[in-house]
Formats: sequence, C-alpha cells, structure tokens
Amino acid sequence: MARIKYTVDYLIKSSPTILFDFLSTASGLSQWFADRVEDNNADELVFFWEGYPEKAAIVDAVDNEFIRFEMESGEDEEYLEFRIEKSEVTADTILIITDFADKTDIPDQKKLWDSQIKTLTNRVGGSN
Repeated sequence: MARIKYTVDYLIKSSPTILFDFLSTASGLSQWFADRVEDNNADELVFFWEGYPEKAAIVDAVDNEFIRFEMESGEDEEYLEFRIEKSEVTADTILIITDFADKTDIPDQKKLWDSQIKTLTNRVGGSN
C-alpha cells in the first residue's frame, strides 16, 4: 500500500533566516529534529535516532524559503520538506512540513511533529 503525502503547519515566532538555519544545518537540526546530525558533504546529512543512522540527500533548497530531503530509506517520490512562508495578513512566520506516512500512522506522525516543533520553538526563542 502506498504511503500518503500529508502536511502540517505551525506558527513560529522567529525570522525566516533564523528558522532556516534550524531546518538546514547539522547543528540546527540536531537541536530539535534528531539525536545527532552530521554533515556528510554539501548535499547530504546523516541523522541519528537512538544510535541508528539515516542518510538524507538535500535535493532542493532555497535559502530562507524551503529545504527538501530524500531519506535513504524512503520510497521513490517521497521526501521531507520544510517550507517557510510569511502570512500576508499578520506577517507571522509559518513553517509548513510535508511528509509521507501510511494512512493509519498519520495521526501519530502529526503528534510526533507537534512534539518536535514544540522543541524547535523553544530553541529558536519563539515559544507560542
């Protein structure tokens, strides 16, 4: 059964520049996304969760706007994307995450993102 693409979005009280650093660098991602993150080269990071490595290729990025990863263990055409937008009405920074999961796992995945984003907002100083 094919996994389904889903998105979640969060209001982050941070500038896009600061937020992008937390989404696109090994040091930033290791503060909220994984236990540890290493730079393999300019186009690849290695995430570690509970000691297990997961390689991720950076397949597309625009500074302060978005970054897209393809995880080594992911299916074809799947990716993880962090996109930063500014609300035209309020000028707030919005983080939109695109991910893939089995349909039955999406509610649990969204709860996991909620938890990780809470850590991220604490790190960027933008607690809601």
